[in-house]
Amino acid sequence: MTVAIKIKCLPEPTVQFNNGHEDVDPRRALVAHGPVDNRGRHFRLGLIGLASDVAAARRWIGDIDLFRPAKEKNARRYRDWPGAERALKAKFEIDDNFVRVLDDNAYDRLFRTPVGAEAFETLVEMFEGPMVTMFGDARPDCIVVCIPDELGDLRVENPGLSPRERRALQILKREEESAQFDLFAPSEEDLAEAEALRTSAEDLLFRTFYRALKSRVHKYDNAVPIQVLRRGTIERDDNTGQSQATRNWNFTTALYYKAGGLPWRPSGLPEGVCFVGVSFHHLKKRGGHLVYASVAQAFSSDHEPFCLKGAHIDHQQRIDRQPYLNESQAYSLMKDVMEGYRLRTGLLPKRIVVHKTSMYQPEEEKGFRRAVKGSVPGCDLVWLRQTPFRLVRKGAEEPWRGTLCQIEGESFLFTSGYVPWWEEFPGAHIPSPIQIGSAGETDIEARAREILLLSKMNWNSSDGITRLPVTLLFAKRVGEIMTELSDNVAPNPSFRFHT
Repeated sequence: MTVAIKIKCLPEPTVQFNNGHEDVDPRRALVAHGPVDNRGRHFRLGLIGLASDVAAARRWIGDIDLFRPAKEKNARRYRDWPGAERALKAKFEIDDNFVRVLDDNAYDRLFRTPVGAEAFETLVEMFEGPMVTMFGDARPDCIVVCIPDELGDLRVENPGLSPRERRALQILKREEESAQFDLFAPSEEDLAEAEALRTSAEDLLFRTFYRALKSRVHKYDNAVPIQVLRRGTIERDDNTGQSQATRNWNFTTALYYKAGGLPWRPSGLPEGVCFVGVSFHHLKKRGGHLVYASVAQAFSSDHEPFCLKGAHIDHQQRIDRQPYLNESQAYSLMKDVMEGYRLRTGLLPKRIVVHKTSMYQPEEEKGFRRAVKGSVPGCDLVWLRQTPFRLVRKGAEEPWRGTLCQIEGESFLFTSGYVPWWEEFPGAHIPSPIQIGSAGETDIEARAREILLLSKMNWNSSDGITRLPVTLLFAKRVGEIMTELSDNVAPNPSFRFHT
């Protein structure tokens, strides 16, 4: 028996910086050319925290313009931090008018005993109240919330669940854990990816302080994005985990984006193409019914990324343990995406590419295609999913990032793998690819090139590499926000509130 195998290494996509300069490495290019919206920007920051945390954050941000050497071994991957003005052509300044120091005694009283549901809610409100005072006409560009590590790790049982709902979620949790192990010997990276794609039952069983605080911002129409800074990030020793240079790179790049800047944009994407990620998340409606919420995350080089909340889906609406949209729900979600794009650009897209983490059901395909018919000339329905497939190269190197392997009509793309410009594989296990397929005819290699480029659009880090495309990258974070929101509150559509 002959098996047809085709292996092709796709070139690493470049992203664009100031004056049209392109590079594969954001850290190198930002220093050489500046961010794509290079304006010499001056950002005003708000700051919230306990007295000692505010003092530590002031020092941290005050020193962000200082040079810091990278202490990691690989100088190609981990670059020295040259200071914010050299790296991003930006100045970050804490405005004293937007500094809020919290009551240490009140905080200590809440942490004297194991934190229960009531104390948890009081802690969230302790930070929310001062935060809201900055949502006026005079406002900072971004609010830095500095928290102790104990608060960042805090989680409590969700008191809003009835015993019946809790039992149902525990059954779902066991089912999800079983589904993860359908892959043989899943690695930590495999499990992390599975969790990254959608909220799990455990996200409803427990509430975390970080998620609860982030969700509070979404209740307000005039909100300001927040950047959470853990005290451990400030005080971590250079020999433990990331060096301060790398922490500065990642923190400041995220801060630049949240404050209204744009570090880089994709290069080579056709004009008028809208990429959409469709994901599903556990949700509890006010009436006590457990449902899935459908969400669309839209990305295009023509406008700011945005997300939209779609229909609620009953937990019984599943095939092979995967939720799906019926024809009407798929139609409505696609229409909402098209209208969101039109509102932001003045035109309808020329083509829509949908990314989904499970195969399309006939009802979904019919609804999506009916929605675009007569309005959008092209529509590609692409699915991406985990796979137990592995590819081992002869020699010492792992498969390169960008390797596309096609076997008997099935396609596997390595968005993780050996990175040649780093001369390193940034992982502990044999890299696993993403399997790619489509509902209907499409050019799989062209779709793989798009996915590879969209995996460089994470402005929450300066690495310039992620395993998932941006259409699905923040899916879990959007879902987590929705677990904290009431039925009549939709998450803020801007990605700046989800990164």
